[in-house]
Amino acid sequence: FGIATDENFVITTTSRKEVTEDNFSELVQDGVTLYLLQSVDQTLVLATKERIDFLPHYDTLVKSGMYEYYASEGQNPLPFALAELIDNSLSATCRNTGIRSIQIKLLFDDSQGKPAVAVIDNGSGMTSKQLNNWAVYRLSKFTRQGDFESDHSGYVRPLPVPRSLNSDISYFGVGGKQAVFFVGQCARMISKPAESQDVHELVLSKEDF
Repeated sequence: FGIATDENFVITTTSRKEVTEDNFSELVQDGVTLYLLQSVDQTLVLATKERIDFLPHYDTLVKSGMYEYYASEGQNPLPFALAELIDNSLSATCRNTGIRSIQIKLLFDDSQGKPAVAVIDNGSGMTSKQLNNWAVYRLSKFTRQGDFESDHSGYVRPLPVPRSLNSDISYFGVGGKQAVFFVGQCARMISKPAESQDVHELVLSKEDF
């Protein structure tokens, strides 16, 4: 790597956890992306990419939303698909100490390449590991265990209150990815943990599949 013998450096995960002799076997595993930095909080000069591998056939993902929502017993499924996306923001902002902001934007221009639905919140944000886990099919935020780091750590399911901003409003429970592929053909998730200087972005596209 061209590192001088007298130069100090650290090796970190994309979540900025420093790799040491004590945690090496826990953090360094097949397929993990590592940073070689001068310090743990060093600013990245370029964007980095991390490949996510998962096994299901793409139809399992891009068509499951269509099946789930068309099996909605005659109800108009679009509001339920949007509710699934908003539910993610409700979970992310449930522990906000300040203003709780959730915006829903319908973009009919070509600013995103095609018309798009954008759900924007000021919640806790996700690390690269948590964003990776969001991409895993059928990995519920309430059942993640072991190596899976929840995207809503510490989240407690509230008491069921119909149509309340303090409750889980998702109706079918099929997950945000299936809701996205019912509404459109591409999911773009952009997230920044409040305590981190790094912004993480994930793209799942039917065209790429």
